[in-house]
Amino acid sequence: MYNEKVVDYFMNPRNVGSLPDANGIGEVGNPRCGDVMKIYLDVDENEVIKDVRFETFGCAAAIATSSMATEMVKGLTLDEALKVTNKDVAGELGGLPPQKLHCSLLAEEALRAAILDYRSRKDGTAPASGCAGCCNACTEYEEDESYVSEMSRVAD
Repeated sequence: MYNEKVVDYFMNPRNVGSLPDANGIGEVGNPRCGDVMKIYLDVDENEVIKDVRFETFGCAAAIATSSMATEMVKGLTLDEALKVTNKDVAGELGGLPPQKLHCSLLAEEALRAAILDYRSRKDGTAPASGCAGCCNACTEYEEDESYVSEMSRVAD
C-alpha cells in the first residue's frame, strides 16, 4: 500500500516532538479519520524557519506527511513555506494512495495554521483560544463536511 519512502518516514520520523521555544503553533484535525497534527515553528526576526517540529496522532501516512512537511520547510521564509502544497508533500514522498491524500492536506493546513499563529502573535492579534482560524479545524462541522471539502481540495 505504501512505497518505501513513506514507510521510512513513518518508521523513522524526522523532526518529531514539541518545540519548547516555538513562536508559532498550528493544530489541525480530521474528525472523520481521527488524525490530528500539531506543528511547532521557531521563526527568526527575518521570518525564516530556524526549527520546526511536529506531533501527530494518526496513521502511517499522517506521520509520514508531517515529517516530510517539516523537512521541506526548514530554512525557508514563511512566504516560501506558504507555497508548499499538499501535492508537493505527497510528491516528495513518492506518492500516497488516493484514500490517504487527505493526510498531506492536513500537513499543509497545520503548517499554514502555525504560520498564521506566528504572525498573529507578532502582530498582537492572536486569538485567546489559541486557534489560528485559518483552516476551520477548530470549529465544529458536520462529520462529512470537512472530509468532502478536504477531498475536493486534494483533487484540485
